Amino acid sequence: MPSHSVEIDGDQAFRSDSTTGRGLDGTYSGALSFLRRKYTRDLSQADVAVVGIPFDLATSYRPGARLGPRAIRAGSVQLAELKAFPFGFDPFDTLAVVDWGDVYFDWGYGSEAPDVITKDIAGILSQDTATLCLGGDHFVTYPILRAYAEKYGPIRLIHFDAHCDTWPDDGKRLDHGSMFARAAKEGIVIAEKSVQIGLRTWNDDDYGFTELNAPWVHKNGVQAVIDRTLEVVGTDGPAYMTFDIDCLDPAFAPGTGTPVAGGLSSAQALEIVRNLGEIDWVGADVVEVAPAYDNAEITAIAAATIGHDWLCLMAQKKQAKG
Repeated sequence: MPSHSVEIDGDQAFRSDSTTGRGLDGTYSGALSFLRRKYTRDLSQADVAVVGIPFDLATSYRPGARLGPRAIRAGSVQLAELKAFPFGFDPFDTLAVVDWGDVYFDWGYGSEAPDVITKDIAGILSQDTATLCLGGDHFVTYPILRAYAEKYGPIRLIHFDAHCDTWPDDGKRLDHGSMFARAAKEGIVIAEKSVQIGLRTWNDDDYGFTELNAPWVHKNGVQAVIDRTLEVVGTDGPAYMTFDIDCLDPAFAPGTGTPVAGGLSSAQALEIVRNLGEIDWVGADVVEVAPAYDNAEITAIAAATIGHDWLCLMAQKKQAKG
């Protein structure tokens, strides 16, 4: 636990003068930034910006993911005060992370939101700062990926989900179930170097993605998922992780809009993420947390932990570079 000699003792999200290190906040009090990181849009010293995207106008069933960023920030409070498990280090000794706040768009003009998201993410990337985005429904990944493809070219996608999100798409609709078909068609993602993990819904066309569906994961085990993912994605090109929280079974993530039985456990998912550090990560998101359906913050805590552990991979990557 942090000692009482820490200079910033309370509300470090506003009061901290650094993008690294930790201060002291009660888990039950203080300003709720993600992992208590400083709220700022000054990215001059930032390796990663955490960005909330409170958008859920593309949902096909239960709404409410617009409140996901707020819930995930609240779910991160315990992770903000301890060294990272099982890594055994403090990622913020190395990695400079800020909370950029939320993308703002006029809810009355929802069709304009994708371009706003792309513009804001592109602005962050232009400053050589990566993003960890907190959704919002899963459609938000599409405008995020547009910005990443503008900077890096076609992206390799590691996609955790109950749903394939490659159902028919006309290139215009706001739909959290078809945007990866669009991304593949447009060349934003490299389907043959991308993996979908945890699926348990059917689609006749896989669009070239490697699918490791939930029964395959349960039958073959976590290590097989890690090995197959590294084999397909490789370590020599920019990759992006998108984690739809409904990849987890509803027992572990009830607070989501389209829950599907038979999914991964939190332990399985975290073990997979924690062992993908060799991948050339350039960005990530965690989406589809809908807190109105959550119980005891189960879903929000799982989502916060996934985001936290991905940041640990980024810290390891920076440490390795010296």
